[in-house]
Amino acid sequence: MNRIAFPHMGTAARTIVLAIALAASAHAADQPTHPGPANGGRAVFQKWCMPCHGVGADKPGTVALATLYKGAKPAALEERTDLTPEIVRQFVRHGVSVMPFFRKTEISDSELDALANYLSHAKS
Repeated sequence: MNRIAFPHMGTAARTIVLAIALAASAHAADQPTHPGPANGGRAVFQKWCMPCHGVGADKPGTVALATLYKGAKPAALEERTDLTPEIVRQFVRHGVSVMPFFRKTEISDSELDALANYLSHAKS
C-alpha cells in the first residue's frame, strides 16, 4: 500500500510520511473538535478566563474581585456558588469594569452556554 499511495518516494520517506500522518491522527483523536457538555465549559474557562480569573495572586480579575468582596464571596470564579448562567453570559458578552467583552467569533454561543453552566455549577 505504501508504494501505491506514495510511488515517487523512497522507503524512508514513505515511512516518515506515514509516521507523521499516524501521529497527527492520534493527536486529532485526543482533541475534541468542539467542546462537549461534560468538559466544554471547563475548557472554555481554561482558555479564556483562567489567565485573569484563576486561583492565585497573579490573576488580576481574581485580585480585583477579592478587593471588591473583601472575603464576603470567593474571588476565584470556579469557587463561586452564586453565579447564574444569565450573569455569566452578560459579563462575557458585554464585559464589566475593565473586563473586556468577548465576541461570538472568540467564544461561540454554544461555548458560552457550556461556560455559563460550568461556572453556575449546573454540570451534567
